[in-house]
Amino acid sequence: MNLGGGGGHPATTSDHHHDDDAALTEFLASLMDYTPTIPDELVEHYMAKSGFQCPDVRLIRLVAVATQKFVSEVVTDALQHCKARQASMARGDHHKRDKAGKEKRLVLTMEDLGRALREYGVNVKHREYFADGVEAAEGEGDDQ
Repeated sequence: MNLGGGGGHPATTSDHHHDDDAALTEFLASLMDYTPTIPDELVEHYMAKSGFQCPDVRLIRLVAVATQKFVSEVVTDALQHCKARQASMARGDHHKRDKAGKEKRLVLTMEDLGRALREYGVNVKHREYFADGVEAAEGEGDDQ
């Protein structure tokens, strides 16, 4: 089997390295013409906030593309958790459709999102709703 592509000789490590470098160079050049969903300024802000500054727009856009892919995968997984949760709730309910015959709306919860993020090693801790805290805070102000 000829992996090198030329002269019947097997491919060398340097040939693969050269091909990888050429592909990377081409990919980075293509990022100059690409407008990611996440704005460059937002990526630059969070990179600077973490202590990293880079004048190379290609790297900024590479981070934006990677972030966009990560967010897309998390949202897709969260949607699957949402569908599974609502399907398990609807198993005993014979009225899966509303009066117009349409499917019920999906409601994505923090629980769905948290489960999806846990699959990627991100643990989310969110505060409970502030209903009790707000009343307590308002009650403290009435003593004045």
